[in-house]
Amino acid sequence: MAGHTKAAGKSVTSRALNVLGAFDQENPVLGLSEIARRSGTPVATCHRLLGELTEWGALAKTTDGRYQIGYRLWTLGMLAPVQKGLREVAAPYMHDVLFATRHVVNLFVLEDARALLLERIAGTAVGQPVARVGERLLLHTSAGGKVLLAYAPVSVLEQAFAELKQETRHSITDPARLQREIVKIREQGYATTVEEHALGTSGLAVPVFGAGGRVIAALGAVGIGATPPPVARTLPALQVAAKAIGRTLGATG
Repeated sequence: MAGHTKAAGKSVTSRALNVLGAFDQENPVLGLSEIARRSGTPVATCHRLLGELTEWGALAKTTDGRYQIGYRLWTLGMLAPVQKGLREVAAPYMHDVLFATRHVVNLFVLEDARALLLERIAGTAVGQPVARVGERLLLHTSAGGKVLLAYAPVSVLEQAFAELKQETRHSITDPARLQREIVKIREQGYATTVEEHALGTSGLAVPVFGAGGRVIAALGAVGIGATPPPVARTLPALQVAAKAIGRTLGATG
């Protein structure tokens, strides 16, 4: 009897996780039938699980009756030691970059061949954000993503090159061109984008090095328009901040 209960409990847990796993970067909002299909869960069971997950805060209902990831999952995710420590260490230096450049400042980390926007610092006169904290961007269309891609393991490179989606007419979808850009990023130590993720915004980003010279994050600035933030003024501020973040993490690690 105890074994049966344990197995049933495990089944329920697995189904709940499968329901949550139905959501991804390309499908952040889903309806009941879509979630049931993508998770392989019977509709009736899926409906019950959605109710329980929504009540707990793992999911939230939209105005049209569909579902999206809830606040509680994000809050729990931010308690992960690596992310929490990195965000706390980086925040003051990101404010310094904002003060020096007057540009939105983003902090990205690599997660499942995507650039996860871990933190974003902005002033009051920078316009609407293109990406929100918690979003995962394609590596080849954002400046921070390109930096992470340039220093990523071979397996991540292969996955990124296999899905060169065109988000705007300026997105790089030619593998040979992207490979040349990666080489250039490694040589010069920074990456730029020109309206490649979204029209009207361009970026500049640098790597944040951790222990042993491993890239643990990318620190970037986003400007409005078809011209990246000026390298002469923005790059030194980003580089100083990135070095300080890496040095502080090393001292506290």
